[in-house]
Amino acid sequence: MRIILILSILVVSLFPASAQDGNSAFTYLLLPGSARAAALGGTNISIVEDDLSLIYQNPGFLGQEMDRTLNANYLSYVGGIKLGSAAFAKALGKRSAWGVGVNFSNYGEMLETTVNDEQIGDLNVSDICGNIFFSRDLSEMIRGGVTAKFIYSNYRYNTAIGLGVDLGISYYNPDKDISIGLVGKNLGRQIKAYEEELLDLPWDIQLGFSQKLGHAPIRYSVTAVHLNQWKFYDLHQEKGDSFTRTFLKHFIFGVEFLPVENFWVATGYNVKRGADMAISDGGNKWGAFSVGAGLKVKAFDVGCSVAKYHPAATSFMVSLSISLAEKKL
Repeated sequence: MRIILILSILVVSLFPASAQDGNSAFTYLLLPGSARAAALGGTNISIVEDDLSLIYQNPGFLGQEMDRTLNANYLSYVGGIKLGSAAFAKALGKRSAWGVGVNFSNYGEMLETTVNDEQIGDLNVSDICGNIFFSRDLSEMIRGGVTAKFIYSNYRYNTAIGLGVDLGISYYNPDKDISIGLVGKNLGRQIKAYEEELLDLPWDIQLGFSQKLGHAPIRYSVTAVHLNQWKFYDLHQEKGDSFTRTFLKHFIFGVEFLPVENFWVATGYNVKRGADMAISDGGNKWGAFSVGAGLKVKAFDVGCSVAKYHPAATSFMVSLSISLAEKKL
């Protein structure tokens, strides 16, 4: 636990605690890169599973058990926007592993017009992020990981480049079925801006806890997010949130049903997302919830989830992994 404390102090000391709402670049990096994480509320940094897609949540999840595994993810967002990612992992000795990956967003074709609303052609808008992952077992129960990120954004005549890292720790006690994760995500900033001002990445400090019940095939998770800030901007309340409401917005709750080793069903409740998407006191009651399921058959692992990231649309996500390791074929 000393390592977790040292990491948290280091991360917080390197970056000022400021609000992120509307004040950062490349915010698509906040969307989940895993159907399982999406089903559990959009963020989960503590469950320990042989699922390569989860390394986008916590690089401390990467391990030798994922040797020669390929993973691909696809998310249908809103208004024809499509997001995806892919990754490959390889064991490195007996205590380390590495991987490479890419995640991207495509906003489809848009009309290019003049100030007089004259159509002069089509334009494509896209973002791409290249990732290099590395992890190492620090002890029998603790694993640390890092993700280096190179981010490129092309908005027709404007481009931007950013550099960042994710730092993660994963602790797992198999005797008690308890796992804990601590992550500093998107720590970095632009090195080339769209215009003049260089913006920070949408960085976040997260702490998660998961435990499987002793006499039931159920695992619950509690994830604390946005630990680098306290208050959030609220569109619906002129005076701001109460202490209790602000406190609860920092939490995501998830529950998994695990009847057999290779099958899972999950649901999540994201307090802040539900509050952000509330059109009115009586509208969009299900915005905070998400659901999903997954199945592993031999070398193949597939998962899917349904969630709302915008009041006007429901998003579907699918993750697919295949192991090329001989022991699984």
